[in-house]
Amino acid sequence: MDEMRPSSGAAAHLGLASIFPPGLQAIYGESRRLYPDQANPLQVTAIVKYWLGGPDPLDYISMYRNVGCPGQDIPEHWHYVSLGLSDLYGDNRVHEFTGQEGPSGFGFELTFRLKREAGETAPPTWPAELMQGLARYVFQSENTFCSGDHISWHSPLDNSESRIQHMLLTEDPQMLPVQTPFGHVSFLQIVGVCTEELQAAQQWNGQGILDLLRGVHIAGGPWLITDMRRGETIFDIDPHMQQERVDKGIETDGSNLSGVSAKCAWDDLSRPPEDEDDSRSICIGSQPRRLSDKDTEQIREALRKGLEIKSKSVLPPISSQRHSHDRPQSRKNSLESESSAAIVPHELVRTRQLESVHLKFNQESGTLLPLCLRGRLLHGRHFTYKSINGDTAITFVSTGVEGAFATEEHPYAAHGPWLQILLTEEFVEQMLADIQDLSTREVSKLPKEYSWPDKKLKISVLPDTVFDSPLQ
Repeated sequence: MDEMRPSSGAAAHLGLASIFPPGLQAIYGESRRLYPDQANPLQVTAIVKYWLGGPDPLDYISMYRNVGCPGQDIPEHWHYVSLGLSDLYGDNRVHEFTGQEGPSGFGFELTFRLKREAGETAPPTWPAELMQGLARYVFQSENTFCSGDHISWHSPLDNSESRIQHMLLTEDPQMLPVQTPFGHVSFLQIVGVCTEELQAAQQWNGQGILDLLRGVHIAGGPWLITDMRRGETIFDIDPHMQQERVDKGIETDGSNLSGVSAKCAWDDLSRPPEDEDDSRSICIGSQPRRLSDKDTEQIREALRKGLEIKSKSVLPPISSQRHSHDRPQSRKNSLESESSAAIVPHELVRTRQLESVHLKFNQESGTLLPLCLRGRLLHGRHFTYKSINGDTAITFVSTGVEGAFATEEHPYAAHGPWLQILLTEEFVEQMLADIQDLSTREVSKLPKEYSWPDKKLKISVLPDTVFDSPLQ
């Protein structure tokens, strides 16, 4: 990361408003509405701007001192605001100008609220580095963020020993969307969370967990202020919250978790092993088949997105034409978005209908099967397991999913090493009854085997060592 340094507010050294970049001016205007007595805030800025070849996309991160709201028991905190994800200049130096009606740049800026520690006279600068890291992800992937998204970080946000190691995103409670000459800008607040809270958001949805955090003072309160010293999760504070709110929410609303990276494999049991087209040469053996980069991206698209369009779950279709949506082509949908653009494969790969299949999962992946069935398929959605050991992928789809190549007539279908399995609601209910023991994450004796001969489906839950072996 490029060296960063505190500076006085940009307004102080950019001079007259007539030469002040209009996009920057609009964001400063909203900040001044909240902080009229801090017109010249302390800032962190990259030494070399992104548009001059520097590595950090955010031109500035402004840092304000917020007194909170004692009447609502909201503590004093530091408020960070990014400048650079939106179009600040309108001259195409960073973002393509697409008009005033759409989003400015990526259409949002990031904010962060950090609880002020006793005796702190200046805001810590590590949140600025965190925001630059998120901005680099957005610029490099062109995936935008939306309220309710979750971000797996797997490390204390401040590089300490804190339990706050992941993030959720929500609308900033004070900063209002602004209209600039280059489009509209909203403000998404980063909320630091513990691993257990992130997992609950993945299994249910981010907005539900955010609502729970708002109701717990030490976990964020109404303004979702991050306290890096927080040592308890909301489930530690209220042990009934998991069952009464999260589990019930999954049952009522379904899960927004559309897929996971996993240790998994599948076999086509309807073909003899000596058949050269046998799918077992895909899943096991010394020379597994490989997917093209674009086919792999199609699987990642299914894994990455919720893919809900007009209440129907939609898989990225295998198509020779790319479909556009109401957003610039240079911008992809949110990581948690419920819509999707089609992925174009490098060539038409023959899709094969299979008569009988055997699915293999390690224990961690197997414990997600009840969630996959109850939280996704019973709500008309899909769920993908993407192997961490190769190109293999397994996608479960319900009868309401559009764009699937598995059908009710041929419920098992393979496109290269990507297997789709279509399950009717009746069969899902039967499977849930049969795999009840997988609902607990407690270590149990492996292997476990579940079989439905009339459906020609078998599922095995195996030790990790099986998937670490080259022969699986």
